[in-house]
This record gives sequence, structure tokens and C-alpha cells, in this order.
Amino acid sequence: MVILGCGNILLGDDGFGPAVIERLQRAALPETVEAIDVGTSIREHLLDYLLDPRLRPRRLVVVDAAYREGVEPGMLFRCRPGDLPPCKTHDFSLHQFPTVNLLAELEAETGTQVELLLAQAATLPEAIAPGLSPAMDRAVARACELILHRIGEDVTFFSTSATGTATEGVS
Repeated sequence: MVILGCGNILLGDDGFGPAVIERLQRAALPETVEAIDVGTSIREHLLDYLLDPRLRPRRLVVVDAAYREGVEPGMLFRCRPGDLPPCKTHDFSLHQFPTVNLLAELEAETGTQVELLLAQAATLPEAIAPGLSPAMDRAVARACELILHRIGEDVTFFSTSATGTATEGVS
């Protein structure tokens, strides 16, 4: 499993993804889990996964801030690339999930399971303003709990069976 935290830590709540990764890296993650702060450069990682089968994770979790009208700040959303509105597949703004097409292609063409964990941002500052709002700070803790639970499910599923033989590779 690879967890990619997206966002710009200099733009307030947009730093949600990197904050989640920072907290996860302090946890005792299994060796089969990699948590990476990709900042605003997720495309390079996704292209690597598409082009080189040796680098592909079985599961990819992308953590980022979301900006939706009328949604309570700090609210978490879990979805798949295909669940995002069609208008988002052609966005090229760093803050509007520009990689939806790449994520969908990675899932469709390689079998990698792609999950998105998004948190509703309170605001996006117009100038440099590091630090998360209180709502997003609470969302970091909840997001880490959800991710650690997902990791636990995967580790349990891919651990040894009752006979002691590995079940790795079973999908």
C-alpha cells in the first residue's frame, strides 16, 4: 500500500495531505506500507506507477484537501476516482484534483486499487499562510484513524492463514 499526501503546506488547509503523512510516519507502519508527502507533484508518482510495473502498489490511497460549496470544514470524504464529478476529470488546477484521469487510468489499466480520502477545507488563503484550521487539524487525526484501520484490514488479509502458509497474492 502506498499513501500519497497531496497539498501545499504554505497555503493553510491545503496542507492537509502532508499533515496526514507526517502523522502517519510517526506511527509504526508495516514494512508493506509507504506514506509519502508528494506536495504538489503527485503526477510524477502516478506516471511512474503507470510506466513501471515494479513500482506499482496493490492499493493507492491519495489524501488531499477538497473545496466544495456548503460543506462543513473538516468533513472527510472517501471515494474512488470514478465517483468524482465528471467536470473534475478535466481540471488542471493543483487544488482541484488534476490527476483524476491518471488515477482512473492507473486503476483501470494496472489493477491498482485507488482510494481517495478528501477533507473539506475551511479556507484557502490568497497569500502564504502555513498551518491548518482547527477543523482540518481534527480531520488529520480522523483521517489517520481511517487509514490505520484500512492498513489493519490489509495486513490481516495478507498475513498467514490458519495453516501457516502465506496468502499473499490472493485478490
